[in-house]
Amino acid sequence: MGKGIIFFEELTFDTFFFRIFAVVKIEDAIQQFADYIATEQRLAEGTIQYYLKVTEWFGLYLSSQEIHTIEEIEPRDIRAWQMGLIEDGKAPGTVTKHLAAIRAWFKYLRKNGYMQRDIMAKISPPKAPKRLPVFFKEKDVEKIYSDIYPDTYEGVVEKLVLRMLYETGMRRSELASLSLANIDIEGCTIKVRGKRNKERYIPIENELAHNISQYIALRSRRMMELHEEQPNLEDTDRLLVNSKGKAISDSAIYNIVEKYMTTLAHAERYSPHVFRHSFATHMLNEGANIDAIKELLGHSDLAATEVYTHVTREHLKETYKHAHPRANKK
Repeated sequence: MGKGIIFFEELTFDTFFFRIFAVVKIEDAIQQFADYIATEQRLAEGTIQYYLKVTEWFGLYLSSQEIHTIEEIEPRDIRAWQMGLIEDGKAPGTVTKHLAAIRAWFKYLRKNGYMQRDIMAKISPPKAPKRLPVFFKEKDVEKIYSDIYPDTYEGVVEKLVLRMLYETGMRRSELASLSLANIDIEGCTIKVRGKRNKERYIPIENELAHNISQYIALRSRRMMELHEEQPNLEDTDRLLVNSKGKAISDSAIYNIVEKYMTTLAHAERYSPHVFRHSFATHMLNEGANIDAIKELLGHSDLAATEVYTHVTREHLKETYKHAHPRANKK
């Protein structure tokens, strides 16, 4: 969902006084909100459509409860609507987004003098259950090192993408934006620019450094060929480029992961981020220090890294359950 800041018109005292004491029908209030955000340039189009859709749903719910003016709405009505969404099987995240849309509507009404109280002040979104990160099993990840790639330029790129995701724990956006200048082959390190432009250094093992070096040479030859065919072709400093000389996008990296891992592994999800989870989980399983993993992942808060300790505990429980001779005895 897109993000934006809603700015409201300044009201004169007379207009504000009039609106406080005017009876405003819910359908009219929704229409005025719709007219306003439709012209609000700071909101993404997706956000506008979402806000309108959810507000209309809420208006229909209020109508079904014989509530027809905004003065009649009470916090209990919002809570009842929220509970209805949950009972209908809506995920906590979806309910939270619905509440954000309704909150924007009520904010508009308050700022424009249609109501005085903050009716959403004591409305809390549902707490989402904590989900453990999904990761690939080590035996499945090992398959990316086998001879499964086409003998083409694209095949070399695809193998390198999977290896770098797994061996560095980088986010796909970080890998897509990685520049040639940030690869230190001799020093076996990669400089990554992460969230909020925070830089970190990730060590790589010799074999991966050698593979990257071979790819860079192949990339250079490919770019020379393309420049001979297309003299006006623009150069890019990105490490990963496709056979047409264009920087590989985030979505292309996602497609590569999905292409291979849906057949190589059994997991709840198949995405570049699952490789990031696998990197951290497998490191912990092998005894790595959690503070070191935090730095490698570029987490600003240790709590974000500690979630992987829960994964390793579950891994140990499963190992015990299947391996100990008395684990299943009653």
